[in-house]
Parts: sequence; C-alpha cells; structure tokens
Amino acid sequence: MSIATPGGALLPPPYYEIRVIGVPPPEALLDFELLSASVEPVETVLHGPLRDQAALHGLLARLQILGVKVVEVRRLHDPALPAPEDPPSAANLPGA
Repeated sequence: MSIATPGGALLPPPYYEIRVIGVPPPEALLDFELLSASVEPVETVLHGPLRDQAALHGLLARLQILGVKVVEVRRLHDPALPAPEDPPSAANLPGA
C-alpha cells in the first residue's frame, strides 16, 4: 500500500498509533489488516499504516460505534523509514 505524489513518486502510507481503553472487540479491526494491537494493563495500543485520513476516520467511527473509548491518536514516522536529519545547530555553522 503506497500513496502516489503529484510527481509520481510512491510514498508509504501514514503510520498511526491509537490508544484505547480496554481491549477492542475483534470486529473493530476488520478491514484494517495491517494494524497490530499491543495489550497493556489498562489500554490497548493499535499501530500501523492507514491508507489515508478517510481510513483513519472510518476506524475511529467504528471504534465509537462499538463503544471503545479512544484516548490518543498520533501520526508517527514510518518505522521502516530513516528519521529526518536534525537541522544544523549554531555550533555546526561556518564561522561559529
């Protein structure tokens, strides 16, 4: 699953982390086969790529219909991609 840019380059889909209270029912993740779930003592962390914002909203709507309380949604960098380089600090600039 990739997203095409206007220039034709393929980008990986956005990677999300969604924290919910308790354990969501299995049907909550139907159609979202690339998401994985890590159960922690009081919450479950869902993480993985979602095709686009419409897919994110669809998942959130399904969780709401099933009575699952969402406590946090974060868009993360794809773990398969290298982290962006840090901007140069003043100490690394010429003449500093």
